[in-house]
Amino acid sequence: MGLCKTVTSKQPLADSFQPLPPKVAETLRHAIAAHQAGKFVEAESLYRRVLDVDAKQFPVLVMFGVLQGQVGKYTEAERLLVDAVRINPNDAGAQFTYGSVLVALQRYDEAFAAFGKALAINPAMIEAHLNRGNILVSRKRFNEAISCFEAAIRINGNYAEAHCNRAQALEECRRIGEALESCNTALALNPQNAEFHATRANILHRLKREAEALDALSTALSLHPGRADFHYNRGNILFQLKRFDEALQSYDRALRIDPQLDYVEGDRFFAKLMICDWADLADETEHLRSRVAAGHAVARPFAFMPAESSQTLQIRCANLFADREFPAMMPLMIGQRHRHDRIRVAYLSADFSDHPVSHLLIGMFEHHDRARLETIAVSLGDSEPTPLRRRLENAFEHFVDAREVSDVQIARRLREREIDIAIDLMGPTQGARPGIFSYRPAPIQAIYLGFAGSSGASYMDYIIADRIVIPEAEQQLFQEKVVYLPDTFMGTDSARAVAADTPTRADEGLPESGFVFCSFGNTYKISPTIFDVWMEILRTTDNSLLWLSNANDVAKDNLRREAKQRGVNKERVVFARRVALNKDHLARHRLADLFLDTIPLGAHSTVCDALWAGTPVLTCAGATFGGRVAASALSALGLAELITHDISSYKKRALQLARDPNSLKALRERVAAHRDVFPLFDTRRFTSHIEAAYVSMWERYQKGEAPAALSVQPLP
Repeated sequence: MGLCKTVTSKQPLADSFQPLPPKVAETLRHAIAAHQAGKFVEAESLYRRVLDVDAKQFPVLVMFGVLQGQVGKYTEAERLLVDAVRINPNDAGAQFTYGSVLVALQRYDEAFAAFGKALAINPAMIEAHLNRGNILVSRKRFNEAISCFEAAIRINGNYAEAHCNRAQALEECRRIGEALESCNTALALNPQNAEFHATRANILHRLKREAEALDALSTALSLHPGRADFHYNRGNILFQLKRFDEALQSYDRALRIDPQLDYVEGDRFFAKLMICDWADLADETEHLRSRVAAGHAVARPFAFMPAESSQTLQIRCANLFADREFPAMMPLMIGQRHRHDRIRVAYLSADFSDHPVSHLLIGMFEHHDRARLETIAVSLGDSEPTPLRRRLENAFEHFVDAREVSDVQIARRLREREIDIAIDLMGPTQGARPGIFSYRPAPIQAIYLGFAGSSGASYMDYIIADRIVIPEAEQQLFQEKVVYLPDTFMGTDSARAVAADTPTRADEGLPESGFVFCSFGNTYKISPTIFDVWMEILRTTDNSLLWLSNANDVAKDNLRREAKQRGVNKERVVFARRVALNKDHLARHRLADLFLDTIPLGAHSTVCDALWAGTPVLTCAGATFGGRVAASALSALGLAELITHDISSYKKRALQLARDPNSLKALRERVAAHRDVFPLFDTRRFTSHIEAAYVSMWERYQKGEAPAALSVQPLP
């Protein structure tokens, strides 16, 4: 939701004209009357006639500038107002009007200065305080913006727009309680302002008071049903509530009202994938690709990942998002070199909880060499006091809860701690805070694991990968320099528990006999292409079924319908029940015969789940980082024969294994045997490799060398 709109100047009164000939004065009176009546074409002609007689009539220049701004002719408005303020630089109204035109021209620094001149002449001009605050918000200088809004409020405590904009700036500073109070004040002053209700909805959403947030948006929409951004925000809240079908309806409304609204097309696409609604998906995917290629802010990087595209387009999407939403700010680090006995490494994530990333990396965190590294966790998300959370807190030397701290404050704290290397474990995903890195709090900044792709940001120095997920021929596509780890880029935990008891097939809703193909990724990864192949595999494999992860009810219904349309009884598509403990989920993998990976976006942590539990995984390596993760894991487990490179080979290999019990049995035995001897699950070895990467990054920086592609040599 944007701020309440920048206030523009009101039409000035004609009270300071230089003497004019009677006929010209009459023309001017007609011009003013036409302008006030909204007859802009007539007024423009009459203003021009007056200026032809006397081009230095200050009020006429200002009023004509206002008119040109009203009709969108901002360049002409600027020319007129430059002449006006040159003639009379001490008129606050003219300076304010000039600033408003500069805002329309997106020349914000000049506009900020013009509003400042207006305030120097008339410090009580509350609209100028408001507009300066809005510009500061756009520059992410939220504390300064709050000061501007509060200056306006001190002059006029009933200035509702200032209270609302203050609320939004406070929200950005993570001062959520104060933000809600300020927004409530704005609504008390003007309860019929739809923008205020929408702002309140955003704050309530941040407080996780979702039902109230939806009510507030409903009120906003009742007051202004044509606002596309209100429908879009409603969709976002419904999506977070996992009411994906309702979210899709809201996105549809927003897209119909404003097809150019930022990100709505991509989020709508992702909501459709969440419920496996594949109607017109090919055409919609092509449209999304073309819009990303043309440089439009049409999709967030995570929403675009499941689209069938290329590595180039995935990175293009990330670049567009980073440049637009999290541009580089004034850096806190400019060439300084810290001198510490140990390298200080900070990991930033909102997922220090029972989350796949933490399940994968907890072992690495615990195995870090404290003689060489000092580790800090910066937790950006909520977390229940689970056993894994406690284990995470104990794994680091310092564990900092920064949920309610603003981006710039976190950045300053990292700078004060003299962090050498800051690692973003999320990338542009839900709950991430890329804005922290935009302030350059550390001399070395890298993205790792949480997002299978580029950050898109110029201030991220490195991306940690391997030669399978990012082939050397593609490294020049990335904004970051690629750090190549040997074996695999996937961290894993060799101490991860698997429950000793295996549930029965009946416990899991599976038939007592038959071949079980499974795929436990999220529904948005199930493409029509891979589902076609899966159904063909089921049709040609007697007594087989497909076991999928639990999903929302709409997705289940859609997938069962899609199966039936492909000639497969819907009962052969089974959805796993929810289990409370990860170790129990891992144990039930023993009931599956073969894990089938998805395309174009493959499974990530769920591949490691299956292999750790002893279930073979079959993959078709894709065209992007996100489509090659399973190939990386299988290679590091010494099972390259389970990596295929086209859909035909994938299908053929799945059928071979389903029809040859002896080959499958031998394969399962190899998975079990390789688990303890191949690199994938060797946590100590992996930790040593990533620490060697950190040392190489740090040494380059200490020598004054720019970031460069690096390769870590494998341990013997």
